[in-house]
Amino acid sequence: MSEPALRLSGIEAFYGTAQALFGVDLEVPVGSVTVLLGRNGAGKSTTLKAAMGLVDVKAGQVFVGDREVTGAPSYKIARAGLGYVPETRRVFAGLSVEENLVVGERGGERAADFGAATWTRERIFDLFPPLAGMRERQAGQLSGGEQQMLTIARTLMGNPQIILLDEPSEGLAPVIVQQIAATIRTLAAEGLTVLLSEQNVRFATHVANRAAVIERGRILVEGPIEDIATDESVREAYLTP
Repeated sequence: MSEPALRLSGIEAFYGTAQALFGVDLEVPVGSVTVLLGRNGAGKSTTLKAAMGLVDVKAGQVFVGDREVTGAPSYKIARAGLGYVPETRRVFAGLSVEENLVVGERGGERAADFGAATWTRERIFDLFPPLAGMRERQAGQLSGGEQQMLTIARTLMGNPQIILLDEPSEGLAPVIVQQIAATIRTLAAEGLTVLLSEQNVRFATHVANRAAVIERGRILVEGPIEDIATDESVREAYLTP
């Protein structure tokens, strides 16, 4: 049996003295689109940040493939093949769209090792046609949906093996949400492994094939998205506002 693309084992994560994750175990199979579902404050974003080395992990292990990256700085985790798209987007507002892509650009040796796509600016513009006509526009002048596309695009320019998407549908117009869903399906078809956090169960069912439910920093259930999305007891207890 092959190693999962990403594995978190017994993760205990903290913000200062406040514990946010309690023994989180999560496996993301190679080539899957896995969604982490839960309410606000359940620990979804913290789980992604723990994988990326952005919070204090005091116990447990993080593996990218067979390589342990626990405690490594974020730039080394990125070099191991992990790409991260934060909920807050964080584009370089004073740089153009194309300059944002150049900032994220990196050789594709890690992607090629795992059968994932090697991304170029032209391939990015094929994936996100709205950005193609905005190459010279400053990122700070883009709409929220366009900035979300640009943040995903900039992350892809690092040629990750796995991409982490934190609440990709949050605050976006329905037409943009549909475009982001189509993008995630395309990335999976290109061989990329995807882990996303989401509250929007309907969106999750359109893009994911696996799901895990988190509540108060603990993974409660995981399995095929169809099973979890149609389990009324799980939805009522852990996924309704």
